[in-house]
Formats: sequence, structure tokens, C-alpha cells
Amino acid sequence: MFVLKVGIIGLGDIAKKAYLPVLSEKDDLELILCTRNSQTLDHLSKKYRLQETVQTVDELIAKKIDAAFICTATEAHFEIAEKLLLNNINVYIDKPISMKYHETERIVNLANQSGKIAMVGFNRRFIPRVKELSDSGKPSLVIMQKNRFAFPEQTRRFVVEDFIHVVDTLRFLMATDVIDLKVDFLQRDGMLYQLVIQLIGDGCTAIGIMNRNNGVTEEIIEYMTPQHKFVVSSLVETTHYHNKNISVKKFGDWESTLYKRGFYQIIDHFLDCIQSNKVPNPSINDSFITHEICERIVKSIDSNA
Repeated sequence: MFVLKVGIIGLGDIAKKAYLPVLSEKDDLELILCTRNSQTLDHLSKKYRLQETVQTVDELIAKKIDAAFICTATEAHFEIAEKLLLNNINVYIDKPISMKYHETERIVNLANQSGKIAMVGFNRRFIPRVKELSDSGKPSLVIMQKNRFAFPEQTRRFVVEDFIHVVDTLRFLMATDVIDLKVDFLQRDGMLYQLVIQLIGDGCTAIGIMNRNNGVTEEIIEYMTPQHKFVVSSLVETTHYHNKNISVKKFGDWESTLYKRGFYQIIDHFLDCIQSNKVPNPSINDSFITHEICERIVKSIDSNA
């Protein structure tokens, strides 16, 4: 059995909640933890019974790893991804690639030049209830809301670090190129409170909504095809409407949260792409389109604020 040598860089909340539990279960991986925090290294290596730990990316590269998961703060993504790709190491980058568009573009170009596998962690494409929508017929209208309770944010961070999930999920569900973009927003004192966009494609309009001053944190997708409507609530439950008929699809009690949220599936896909030497879906170039749309949104807000 071929064993992949894989590093995970950054051991904060997302690594602890989503990536470590999945990666640590795999028998065909040699997993190496990487963080500057020695106490975190000690705690997690004991918890998951992992032998190898390092405190720097250079030490990790010296271990001759095949791939790395970058789960650090967004501001560190660029430097780490660049160093790994220049050392011919496959990379998985928790979204976004970078807060800065020119850095994102640099990583995409470097990935293409290196020929290594590069993938962005857009897990919603792998969520079972979301993937099922794309098998339910071509939509004419898609609406997605990802709202938060009382949490306005600076424009670039609002869009590039959070709303990017909405943009990418809508692009995935539209299954057609975006040919036009319309933006509406509410901004006060340099903070963005709400954002509404329209992505217009061939025969499909997608509306993305984020209200950061909402009464509740929620995520809802409405997917409409001729004479059918599907509503996915909290990414785990689908209600199907067809005239007077209503049906509800739920998960069984024993399904894990990480499966419901697509983390098992996206991690497996990335690792399989390395072993099979195939381009991931979404490819790094497809993910770049999502980042490019987010940059257009930021510039639209800044120029009209």
C-alpha cells in the first residue's frame, strides 16, 4: 500500500474541528503536525497518537512530504503556499487562497507552472444535500442566504473570507458561466452590514445574500427548476415542493457532522487526485474565478461607498 506523507499546517479551530479528525483516521497516511505552538503540538500529537511534529514549514519540507493542508490564518496562506509549490509539494488551501487578489493570482499561476495538485477548501460543493441539488435538473433561479447574528465586518474580510462561500456555491449550482454581476450593499462607518448580489448566467439567475446584522445565524439555499422547488436548511435538510406535494429528506441519526458538511468527501477527493495524478474538481483555475468575482464585489462596494 502506497503511504502518502502529509503535513497539516496551522492547528487552530478549523484544523481541530474539521481536518484533524478526518486525516487522523486514515491508515494510508503518515500525518505530520506543524505549528509554532509547542503546547498545541504536544497536546494534539498525544490526542491523535501521532509521532512526527515540527514547528516550521521549512522543517516540514525537510520531511519530504507529498502534500500539505494549509489551515493557518488567511494572512499566512500566501507565503506558505508559495514556499510549498516552489518545493514541488501538492497543496490544499483552506479558503480563501489569500486576502490579496495579486497574491491569489500568483499562487494560481505557480500551481499551473509547477504541475502539482492545488485545491481550495470549498467544502459546500461536497455537502451531500448541496450536491443532490445539481442532480435535480437545471435551475432557473437559485437563492442562497448565509446570515450571521450581529457581526458586521470590514468589507474585504466580509467578502473574501466569508461571502466567498456563497459566491462559489452559487457558481457550482448555476452550472453555467457568470456573464453579469450586480451588487447592492449596506455599509456604515466603514463596516459592511449586508450584501446582496445577482450572478446572471445563461438561463439562470443566482442571488446571494449575507446579512451580518441578522436576528439569527443561518444558511439556506433555494433551488428552483420548472415546477419544482428545493430548500436546503442548515446544509443538512432538504424540503422538496412540487405543486401540493411536500417531502423532506434528512440524515440518519448516526451520520457524522463532518460527513454532512462535506469534509470527508473533499479531503478524500484531494488525496485521490494526488494518488491518481488527476485535476481536482474544482480545479485551482475554477476556484480562481470565484476569487475574481469576490474581488469585483469588493471594488464595486469601495467605489460606491
